[in-house]
Amino acid sequence: MARPAKTAEISERAQRLLRVLIEQYVREGEPVGSRTLARASGLDLSPATVRNVMADLEELGFVCSPHTSAGRVPTAQGYRLFVDSLLKVEPLTAPTVEQLRRQLDIDAEPGELVESVSNLLSSITRMAGVVTLPRQEHAALRRIDFLPLSQRRVLVILIMNEREVQNRIIQTERDYSPAELEAAAAFLNEQFAGKDLAAVRSSLIDEMQRARDGMNQIMNAAVSMAEQVFIEDRNAEGEEVVVAGQTNLMDFRELGDVEKLRQLFEAFNQKRELLHLLDQCLCADGVQIFIGEESGYQVLDECSVVTAPYKVEGEVLGVLGVIGPTRMAYERVIPIVDATARLLGAALNPKT
Repeated sequence: MARPAKTAEISERAQRLLRVLIEQYVREGEPVGSRTLARASGLDLSPATVRNVMADLEELGFVCSPHTSAGRVPTAQGYRLFVDSLLKVEPLTAPTVEQLRRQLDIDAEPGELVESVSNLLSSITRMAGVVTLPRQEHAALRRIDFLPLSQRRVLVILIMNEREVQNRIIQTERDYSPAELEAAAAFLNEQFAGKDLAAVRSSLIDEMQRARDGMNQIMNAAVSMAEQVFIEDRNAEGEEVVVAGQTNLMDFRELGDVEKLRQLFEAFNQKRELLHLLDQCLCADGVQIFIGEESGYQVLDECSVVTAPYKVEGEVLGVLGVIGPTRMAYERVIPIVDATARLLGAALNPKT
């Protein structure tokens, strides 16, 4: 994220005018003229004086003048100064937080709960909601079972933590009898039951690095199938982040260009860059805000991303956030993201 802009660079009067300009622009979506600013600021300034201040702010890179208007709009640098130094964010009231909590299906499995949170963020902010799935390294394996299917496929039943059940289908290199699958599951349960997935993966990699000739048939089969379940599946593309409300972005004029929208939706569908950006926030303490080019991804140059990690017992499990235009109501979005992250962590607590 870019370094915060310093308010010491501009006078208090200029800061006041910049704050009013941004608030007006966020509300109206139109370039703000000097006469409007002079009236809205509450300062006893002439439009000519305001124009001079705006010229100074433009020279410093905090505002710019669109070609089609004499008014000015904030730049990403202007938003950064506003968010870091001029914005007063109030936490959500207790009734509002309770209203959010009631909209979450707290009894759902983690995957369904994450989808619920993504939809909730989208519906409340009218922008795109994003949530990464809980990192499975923090999930403990309770039991694994294998059931034979047709065409060399095997149904894998995983019981994680206390009550989370996951079903996966893997393709095997040969047919396995029910007895072989039962023996393979018994071997894996004996070796790994009660361990978190990070330990399971580490042990499996060690096993695979040993000479395969040194394993008996049951061990070989068990390790081969577990490799697909715990290692290859971990890297499945696009399965680790849930996005909702992408089409909401079509309602914002600054994102209404067809080519911009196409690139944005393509990024949402592929999710690779989006997941990488969110991963950067895993170690953050509290809300992180990427404005425009700060994300490092060209497709998000016209967007802001507001994120917060969610935790269970102090352990960060994932990140959630909102993606919208740089012209967003930050004072509203920031506390929503912060409160939702806390609610998701609390909802996941009984499941871990």
